[in-house]
Amino acid sequence: MVAKSSQLQLSDCGLNLRRPAYTDISVTCGTKSIGLAILICPAIYTGYNESLLILNNIMNDPACKGTVDRNVTPPVLRFELPLNTTNSCGSLFRTTSAPGTGIFSDFSNIQTVNISGVVRSYDPTTGTVTYNTELKYFYSCAYPLEYLINNTLIDVSASSIAVKDNNGSFISTLRLELFSDVNYTTPMVIPKLGLELRTKVYAQVKATNLTTQYNVLLDRCYASISPLPTNSTFFNLFVPCNKEQMTTMHENGNSHNARFSFPAFRFIEQQNETVSTYFLHCITRLCEKSSCSSFMQCNSRRRRGVVPATEDGVTEYKTLTSPPITTKAESIVASKEQLMGSNNSNSTSGLAVTVGFLAFACIIAIVIAAVFYKRLNH
Repeated sequence: MVAKSSQLQLSDCGLNLRRPAYTDISVTCGTKSIGLAILICPAIYTGYNESLLILNNIMNDPACKGTVDRNVTPPVLRFELPLNTTNSCGSLFRTTSAPGTGIFSDFSNIQTVNISGVVRSYDPTTGTVTYNTELKYFYSCAYPLEYLINNTLIDVSASSIAVKDNNGSFISTLRLELFSDVNYTTPMVIPKLGLELRTKVYAQVKATNLTTQYNVLLDRCYASISPLPTNSTFFNLFVPCNKEQMTTMHENGNSHNARFSFPAFRFIEQQNETVSTYFLHCITRLCEKSSCSSFMQCNSRRRRGVVPATEDGVTEYKTLTSPPITTKAESIVASKEQLMGSNNSNSTSGLAVTVGFLAFACIIAIVIAAVFYKRLNH
């Protein structure tokens, strides 16, 4: 960006002309860039103009210079910093690691990338002393790189969440979507009576509006009866270095998409219900392209291991939760049981009739024998 040729003057500031304050800078932490907005009138009051506020000591790169925005009141000086290490206008990238807590307590490597820098004033005064105050505007954006996204939408075939942290937002939207084809083009529509067992379910976790510096990496995906992952019976589809034999991984850690598939199943706990309903959860992290492969190796994905103080490449966790998946309960066995029960009932009824007939015949025979006995005695 190139600064405007016409500079603001003292007369342009009016009532906004004052001493600098700690609140003179605002920071927007975006998914592809970081935006800075600095109130320019306090800097003019101190003796500087927009051309004398320098980002990270870079003075000769037009892309790293600020642009005055006169369309807002008070006017601000705006900087736009790309989110990549090769062209970030001197911003410092630092990735820190820490053991997981809470739902991530089983993971030893939860990471956050922090991007920081400073806008300084350049004093053109020559000589021994100056009467201009030195201005420093510090900025920092912290981006968690692993997410447990738990936002269930019951009425659609995908769920989404905007990931944010205290210092900013990785406004990248992570979506967990279900498809019915291996090309991931046809969204899965689940019938009211549920999917047939063994129907192939194709799942995709996708990041949109995300800087090209990061890829999507799934650490664990599992199904549970409750939409709250920790409150019910669960079944692991895959965990680090191990997957269920019926689960197939199609893509993971190679792009903004992570894909896998599995055949529809049912929970035995729901055997007395007409359909089995459960939710799919995926613990997702964003990994730097150059580091994704190392996090897919078993020796790098240890659980509750020793964590180095800093490690470049991967972020903190979040979990995505799908809409409910319903499958039909098998009815063949039930039908056979009912048929067998019917046959048993018929057999029992027939036996009762036969026994009754024989008893009646015995009574008749006894009566006839008694009559003949009396006659013979006479």
